[in-house]
Amino acid sequence: MNLIRIDENGLHLVFEKKEDGTCKLLHFSALPFDESKILRVHDRRTGEVKIQTERYNVLEIMISGQDRPGERHGNKYISTAPGYRMQLVDFVDKRNALGRKLEIKMHDDVCGVDTVSHMQFFDGIQVVRCWTDVTNVGDEPQGLEYVSSFALTGIEKEGLLSTDDKMRVWYPHNGWQREMQWESYSFPQLGLARCQPEEIQRSSKVIGATNIGNWSTKEYLPMGLLENTETGSNLFWQIEHNGSWHWEISDQMGSFYIQLSGPSETESHWWKNLQPGETFTTVPVCVGSTVGKFDDAMGELTKYRRVIRRKNDDNEKLCIIFNDYMNCLWANPTTAKEIPLIDAAHKAGCEYFCVDAGWYAAGFWWDNVGEWLPSYERFPNGLEEVMDYIRSKGMIPGVWLEIEVMGICCPKAARVHPDWFFTRHGKKVHDRSRWQLDFRNPEVIAHANEVIDRLIRDYHVGYIKMDYNIEPGIGTELNADSVGDGLLGHERAYLAWLDSVFQRYPDLIIENCSSGGMRIDYAMLSRHSIQSTSDQDDYLRYASIAANAPSGLTPEQSAIWSYPMKGGGREEAVFNMCNALMQRIHQSGHLAEIPESDFTLVKEALDYYKTIRGDIKRALPFWPLGTSRFTDTWISLGLKTDHKAYITVWRRGAPDGRCVLPVDFLKGNHDVKVKCAYPENHNTACAWNADKGTLTVDLPAPICARIFELEY
Repeated sequence: MNLIRIDENGLHLVFEKKEDGTCKLLHFSALPFDESKILRVHDRRTGEVKIQTERYNVLEIMISGQDRPGERHGNKYISTAPGYRMQLVDFVDKRNALGRKLEIKMHDDVCGVDTVSHMQFFDGIQVVRCWTDVTNVGDEPQGLEYVSSFALTGIEKEGLLSTDDKMRVWYPHNGWQREMQWESYSFPQLGLARCQPEEIQRSSKVIGATNIGNWSTKEYLPMGLLENTETGSNLFWQIEHNGSWHWEISDQMGSFYIQLSGPSETESHWWKNLQPGETFTTVPVCVGSTVGKFDDAMGELTKYRRVIRRKNDDNEKLCIIFNDYMNCLWANPTTAKEIPLIDAAHKAGCEYFCVDAGWYAAGFWWDNVGEWLPSYERFPNGLEEVMDYIRSKGMIPGVWLEIEVMGICCPKAARVHPDWFFTRHGKKVHDRSRWQLDFRNPEVIAHANEVIDRLIRDYHVGYIKMDYNIEPGIGTELNADSVGDGLLGHERAYLAWLDSVFQRYPDLIIENCSSGGMRIDYAMLSRHSIQSTSDQDDYLRYASIAANAPSGLTPEQSAIWSYPMKGGGREEAVFNMCNALMQRIHQSGHLAEIPESDFTLVKEALDYYKTIRGDIKRALPFWPLGTSRFTDTWISLGLKTDHKAYITVWRRGAPDGRCVLPVDFLKGNHDVKVKCAYPENHNTACAWNADKGTLTVDLPAPICARIFELEY
């Protein structure tokens, strides 16, 4: 075998240059390569045993009109054409400012296409960022139906046990008010049990996840984890796209594979007619591997997410935002309501104050959004009076916006050309009494720029909560090869527009909100410094979302609501503050009307946050009790630095107030000092057991939360 071995940052990759001119990816793992684990097939006719690597394609690509001679069953993206016959042209191994970079260049004579499979390493992080370029170097258009960003066969090969017994897939289920809920499943539980002799194991069954449309995380986060419980190794990934995406795991001739991509024809109505001389680039994906637990994989992802993110002051300062929406004004702001809230937020120690939805309309506003002009019924002396008052209190003002839509009753919508909007079957696409603006249109860009410029110029806005509350579906047919092609073009144009806004206003903070957490993806979060995690208005349930949030995004980008209720009492106020204290505080609740004793606890929490936010921005997450379900009576989240760990513990109705939390990375450390850090007058006992590596806590009430510090 003619092998190319790549060992970098704890990852081991092995490629094979075959005699037929193709290139195969045989291995991608934190475990070393063991050639004996490559599938060997016994030929029953000749008795010969052969190493079978023909299916280990670096790239899968489907072009219209091409035969697929290999057996695949169903809609699986294997045996693609020309994927199976791509010829290796060059294998480039170089370095850049980020780290090592591989470029596997291939060509297909039949279709006249060149491809480049990019693999970017990052120094000190066990991940690789992958994407594919496809260039039409022929004389005829070529119809792209599918192009993988990453493809790997042999994901099950390490260890001796059957895949039925050792492989588990971790899914991050996502949905409105139930974001970031992880579950793990065995292959048989997902319908992919062993059912044939190993050398011919193949089926029509696919396990995976797909998003179709503009809400990128309405059902799942675009990520996952594959665990080999026998070897203790894992493979994890995220797809960095704000629209349609797809990943799948299945079997082929005795091996199992995984493939990651953006939109595809079968799943999301995407088809690209690639013209001669034209290049198409897939969406980027991140793939990594560790030998260790779920926490280790999420730690590597956290480090990677910080590297690819736009550099900005917000993720350095971690300022505290007050927003008047949740369990407070509920999108019904007026000058009279805002003034006492501004005073209270300032007194508590907030640093930004955001006026949420409703500032642009006198009454019902849902279906007339789009012009973004202040309502003088709500603000008799103009919105600028409120914005200036916020500034006078030393806070930076912000407003809610939903720039990507126009309501069907918006006066401006009747004055603009229909090509401003998504169209299918000759009709404008409606959703929830809104129309979707198409950011490929230069006039739409000009409209969006005018709104942003005016808010900053006239109202001195420094913070925008950018919401998005519709799902326009599979795309638009205008100026596109397919509706999915139109959607992808719009999404990339929207990202380019965001980039241009941040270039003009580098200090502007734009929160990524999509009806809570419906676009928690790193196409958006590589630009935005902060992300709404949920619209969940029950603080007890929010604890599960808050605890799991650092799996989906970095803690310093993760905006968690805290909204103490009027008359809620001490433990309710503390619980609310503990939800947010180890990430980004999105303070709300009517601070001007809660009891003084509860307000004191809010201020204590915000003061404490300002002492630890320097650690939050560089800490890595861990989960002493595992990720949280809504039914859990005990929940825990940890953040660790090189000198200190912070652990939030929530008791949610557990009958016994004592909980033992494993902290494995500190096991055997007898120098750990532990204390309850919030609240100060806590009535809470805690103890560190060095030999077992456990923290024992006593929480005094059935509904109760505390934050502990472990210094080492």
